[in-house]
This record gives sequence, structure tokens and C-alpha cells, in this order.
Amino acid sequence: MKQKKNVTFNDIAKYTGFSKTTISRYFNNPDSLTLENQEIISKALVDLNYKENKVARILANGKTEFIGVIIPNLHNHYYSEMLNQILQTYEEFGYKFLVFIGNEHADTERQYIQELLAYKIEGLIILSFAIPSKELSDLHIPIVTIEREDQYVSSVNTDNYMGGVQATSLLVSHHCDVFIHINTPTAPEIPAYGRIKGFLDICREKNLNHQIICKDLGSTYEFMRKNLNEVVDELEKTYPNQRKGIFISSDTHANVLLNLLIQRYGCLPDDYYIVGFDDSPISTEAVIPISTIGQHIDQIAHEAVKLLVEQMNERKKRKPVPLEKPVHKVITPYLIRRETTEK
Repeated sequence: MKQKKNVTFNDIAKYTGFSKTTISRYFNNPDSLTLENQEIISKALVDLNYKENKVARILANGKTEFIGVIIPNLHNHYYSEMLNQILQTYEEFGYKFLVFIGNEHADTERQYIQELLAYKIEGLIILSFAIPSKELSDLHIPIVTIEREDQYVSSVNTDNYMGGVQATSLLVSHHCDVFIHINTPTAPEIPAYGRIKGFLDICREKNLNHQIICKDLGSTYEFMRKNLNEVVDELEKTYPNQRKGIFISSDTHANVLLNLLIQRYGCLPDDYYIVGFDDSPISTEAVIPISTIGQHIDQIAHEAVKLLVEQMNERKKRKPVPLEKPVHKVITPYLIRRETTEK
């Protein structure tokens, strides 16, 4: 069979009566055409069964329709689910994603960013926290961060303080004797620090016996298991026969803690109440479903991509208006009661 000829800009120009320059403007700067002319050309593309040559378009205007994404790891179920939700925005926004896992090493992430810039990404979404936001802002491309320090760049975060209040209040309702918050060392400028502050404010307000355990829980299962096993040993020694209300920093860590307790006792002991954070899939898939503070992961991902696309689209205008200051969006969390507290 004779191979079908590709439709060219010249073919579209002849079909519509417009010049090739006007057709080129439709693809590279549609805002420069009237809506009526955009509709005429759009209909012509359908009539002619036009198939866009993506490589040629990239070479012509330098716009790749690629967004870079850097995440700390995939061991934490929150990050894997967030990445999943970000990738699903392709159908709505039409942007493709180049993903790197930073493993919390700043120099490695800097190399990844240079690699992404070499691929002419149009914007960047960063969940990793190794590189300060001031340094990121100096890259001079649209950037949106999620759940990390964000003073100099736009961001989308959960209301972590409200989540800490919700989790602690749930444990209070079960009349625990001691309240424990387990978290990795977290600086006050990190959004997740709000979880610690919410926990502390409730405990102090109600004059509750409480403890914060800040410990590097690691990013691999073996490391988490080792360190959380040490935490359980400490709790058993310090609070024997006391009802322990535990608010832990993520569902991934909550699941490891739950497994350790079940392996020790054959069940979740009656004196342990556990609340995680994220509502990632592991919280429902655990051997005992875990009470948690749900983050609207799908909404956060959508808002992050939407905010980034708005900035990228602004840069494509003939007279772009840059943001006067970073935009910070905050999403309210929700409490989910499951079997680790509802006994």
C-alpha cells in the first residue's frame, strides 16, 4: 500500500486560506490569533486528520511539554501515591513527566535538576527537601513544591497542624494514660512540623502526660523496623501496663509499628492505640486497618500541577506577568477511624 502523506503546515494553509505564518502562530502562540481563527484552524486539523510531529514542534519553539518531578523515595507510600496522582493529571493538562528519586542527597538532586534542565523541562515539581527553596527559586523556571520548606517558591501542602490536632483528639477520646508522638527530626519551617505542634498544643491544653520521640526512622523497611523496634522497647520499659496513645508521622511507619506489635504479641495489644498520617493505600491494606489523618492526595497533586501549569502558561504570553510572591495553597485533612483505635 502507498504510504499516506503527512499533512503539513502548507496543506493546512491552503485548506484554510491562511498563510503558513498564521498556521505556525496557531501552534506556537495561539493567543495571538482571534478565537474565530483558532476555531477555523482547529476544525481544519480534524478535517485533514492532522497528526502533530512532536519532535518538530519542540525543535521549532523549544517547548517540550515536559515537567520534571523529584521525590525523596518510593518506600514511603505517601510519595508513591502522590507520584501516581501527579502522573494521572496528563489527561487533563497534557504534560508529560520526567521523574527522579533524590534519596535525600542534595548534590545528587542538583545533578538531576541539571539533567532535567538539559531536557528543556517547562516546570518542576519537588517533594524532596534536600535543596533550600532559595536555591530552587534561582533556577528561574516555574516550580511548585509539596510538603517541604517553601519560603521562596510556590507550594501546595496539607494543614498539618489541623491533622495533629485531629489525631491527638481521637486518642484523647479513648482516655489513654500517656500520649506519644513519633516523628523524624523536623525543622519548624517544614510543613510537617505542624503535626508536632498540633500534638503539643492539645497535650498542653489538656495537661496530658505526653512524650515526643524524634528519631531518624529511615527510608527502607529494614531501617524502619530496627529503629521502631527500639522505640517499642523504650515504650514497654517506660510505660508498662499503661494505655498508650500513639500518633506516628506516616501510615508507612504506622504499618511497620503495627507489624512489630503483632509479631511480639500475636495481636494488637489492648493498651496500644495507633493513628497514622496520609491515608495512603497501606493504611487500609494493613493486617489491621490503621486509623489515620487523610491527606487529599489526589487534590494536592491536581492543585500542584494546576498551579504549575498556570505559571508555565503565563510565561508563554507575549507580555508575561510574573508572580509578585509565591503562592501557597493549604488543603484541609480529614480524620478516618479504623480498627487500630476503634476496638
